[in-house]
Amino acid sequence: MQRSDKRILTTHVGSLPRQRELSDLLIAQEAGQKVDEKLLDQLAEAGVKRSVKSQIDSHVDVINDGEQPRVGFQTYVSQRLEGFGGTSEREPFTDFAQYPDFGQVWANRGMVMSKVFDAPAANAEVRYTDLAPAKREFDMFDGALAEVKGKYTEAFMTAACPGIVCTTLGNKYYDSHEAYVRAVAREMQKEYELIHQRGYVLQLDCPDLAMERHGQWQHASLKEFQDAITIHIDAINQACVNIPADRIRLHVCWGNYDGPHDCDVPLADIFPIISQAKVGALSIEFANPRHQHEYAALKKCGMPKDKILIPGVIDSTVNYIEHPQVICNRILEAVDAVGDKERVIAGADCGFGTFAGWEMVAQSVVWAKFAALAEGARLASQKLW
Repeated sequence: MQRSDKRILTTHVGSLPRQRELSDLLIAQEAGQKVDEKLLDQLAEAGVKRSVKSQIDSHVDVINDGEQPRVGFQTYVSQRLEGFGGTSEREPFTDFAQYPDFGQVWANRGMVMSKVFDAPAANAEVRYTDLAPAKREFDMFDGALAEVKGKYTEAFMTAACPGIVCTTLGNKYYDSHEAYVRAVAREMQKEYELIHQRGYVLQLDCPDLAMERHGQWQHASLKEFQDAITIHIDAINQACVNIPADRIRLHVCWGNYDGPHDCDVPLADIFPIISQAKVGALSIEFANPRHQHEYAALKKCGMPKDKILIPGVIDSTVNYIEHPQVICNRILEAVDAVGDKERVIAGADCGFGTFAGWEMVAQSVVWAKFAALAEGARLASQKLW
């Protein structure tokens, strides 16, 4: 994994806005409706090319395909693996329950989006028997990369971690949550290793490591939640045993929505656990108002010497375009917390197209945010070098 050895590099978390026509087809396909598969493939390929070009134009260094062919950052798994069907029953997150009028405000937005809280569930043994959809996505990305050769620093590809799959896609088959997590890890290992074989940095998307404290474990003790995510981390390590740690980055967040978030578990309560992941970088939210102060916890816990920090320095849920000087200040604070400028890559809090239709920031604003990110990194680099 490339470090910021000459200047502060920039990246993002993965998902990027889709064109409405593509989102509508992905949502319809997920709902079991008959769609024009050829058109869907064409729109996805065009979306990948558009995403790659927009990242380059915005001067992002470490880029990906924007997850354009996927209906959701983790719910795509139910379409690639066998064993899923029916509907999961998810309780509202704690802050949705505590502030019901916020939930109404959210509902009034009228977003037409993919299945988020009612995704399919595991109702049989999960099996990954056909990697063709993944290979097709990677072929799209390679085609887009060929058109911008020499204009980016590194390429990454996202994949859902076992824990977020098992908390979003409910368990109606396995005897225990741990058994379910272990089974998904064994099968997702095939996709992880394919990503590595294709030459990309693997990014594991793991909001379960923070968000599920006020999700699946909202009625449990902190210790019970910590025990659960310890299993999730161990499952990640087992699934990635054949991939060098420095070719893996791990993203952690508290949920990509502009809600109250006053129930979020503190970083200090989970960092000692997530730092046990055998990965080369940790991507963590630091830009939004609920977690800007968490650098103090990071500094106290100590960033492992073998890991890069990818701090979120732009917020993925608001249409404010952060001033480059604000971004610069946040990068400098991250460098101070890590103690090594070369182990900091500036990023975003989360994705800008987490699910098809779940896009809270206008597309043009996303690219402007990325341009501000690049300028903020340039300002920080001037101070650091």
